[in-house]
Amino acid sequence: MGKIISVANQKGGVGKTTTAINLAACLALAGRKVLIVDIDPQGNASSGLGINLSDNKKGIYELLSGDASLDQVIYSTDIDTLKVIPSNVDLAGAEIELVGRDQREKILSTVLKGVDSEFEFVIIDCPPSLGLLTLNALTISKSVLIPMQCEYYALQGLTHLLKTIKRVKKSINSRLKVEGIILTMYDSRTLLAEQVESQVRKYFSEFLMKTIIPRNIRLSEAPSHGKPIVLYASRSKGSDSYVALAQEIIQRTKNEIMKKKKQQIESVV
Repeated sequence: MGKIISVANQKGGVGKTTTAINLAACLALAGRKVLIVDIDPQGNASSGLGINLSDNKKGIYELLSGDASLDQVIYSTDIDTLKVIPSNVDLAGAEIELVGRDQREKILSTVLKGVDSEFEFVIIDCPPSLGLLTLNALTISKSVLIPMQCEYYALQGLTHLLKTIKRVKKSINSRLKVEGIILTMYDSRTLLAEQVESQVRKYFSEFLMKTIIPRNIRLSEAPSHGKPIVLYASRSKGSDSYVALAQEIIQRTKNEIMKKKKQQIESVV
């Protein structure tokens, strides 16, 4: 079974979509079969991979509303092993439409049923809120990757998000865990970045990823060209950092599988 990871943070401008796009691309280029699901009405993950929904194309909104099947909304990208379910502004009304439906927090789980048997990694780019769309993502996910910009306000939002994840795990999805906190837009020249990193290590060290994403102009430019950083500027620091993050995620996943197999063997013995 594949691993479904939500990339989430209720605060905007923290590098959430940048992380979703580039992690997915780097996992794909590492030989993994990857699907990125864009459930942000802004559709930035879609356009960042060169996918723009026209009037006659269907995406995640149509899938959630029952007007399209899963195979109708999966699109190819410039990377053979990377597919995307795109989004656009139509999704903005989905949260209102989903409110009155039965088991509204499990609708995404229903429409994506079986997708983790086709893909090794499913990366969900969540909207910058803790609304119904994000709740749906957390309900189907195995883990949550939290991009965090190196500023003090981000620490406050982090505490809130971790509490939300804990509540979802207790009430809806018992397997949900924190994949990790990834520091983004890190500028080693500033004292603030070092101070925030120090605070995160002090209070959230169990979740902190080893990889740190630097502030990098190439990362900012890549989306306007509809390409992930590994295709737009493969020799940049931004590219190197996301390649490292992908390898870290792959290794963590291997360790989880080995641990699970060991537990299964021990239970039999």
